[in-house]
Amino acid sequence: MRVLLIEDDENLRNTLIKRFEETGYVVDAADNGEDGLYKGQEYPADVAVIDLGLPRISGMEVIQTLRQDGIEFPIIVLTARGSWQDKVMGLDAGADDYLVKPFHFPELLARVNALVRRASGNTTPEIACGDLSMNMSTQEVKLRGQALDLTSYEYKVLEYLLHHQNEVVSKTILTEHIYHQDYDRDSNVIEVFVGRLRKKLAKIDPDTKYIETLRGRGYRMRSAD
Repeated sequence: MRVLLIEDDENLRNTLIKRFEETGYVVDAADNGEDGLYKGQEYPADVAVIDLGLPRISGMEVIQTLRQDGIEFPIIVLTARGSWQDKVMGLDAGADDYLVKPFHFPELLARVNALVRRASGNTTPEIACGDLSMNMSTQEVKLRGQALDLTSYEYKVLEYLLHHQNEVVSKTILTEHIYHQDYDRDSNVIEVFVGRLRKKLAKIDPDTKYIETLRGRGYRMRSAD
């Protein structure tokens, strides 16, 4: 999944980038509100982590502008401010949650994961599609109770498709959500990952086709009939 991180503290920003990437997220980062707003408007994201005390444009204004533009990905606010008024203002501006500095990364990650799940209609760490299940907390994937051994990118592709079941997802969208923004979007590597996923699923359940190909449009995750 893809996270937009807007944080002007260099040490904290670099630490968060590293920790998010270690857990499988692709990170678009900015050190000021102006650049962060641009990235939020131009690049797809599944969730955003935004500091309120930003240079150039405040985090509050970034959130308000994104919401006014109809951009609906969930947002969690980071703030060093202790007053309840700042928290309320952040939520009123359009944020979905807040976390006061200093904080522990596992708590931030748990909140981010919860927002992503909620946005896709899931309320628990486990996503299911027929006999196929994924636990986002442990990153375990099972089909009919048997564990699947997936590479990090196979996992990312499957995770996105599971979050968007019954939707047509193009190769471009998949590429944008599993790679950094400077990745070559003309690559056909997504086809390779989908092919590998199908083979691994077929070893356990050869008769079931979870990932459909829609020629010229992309892929669709469908549960077994």
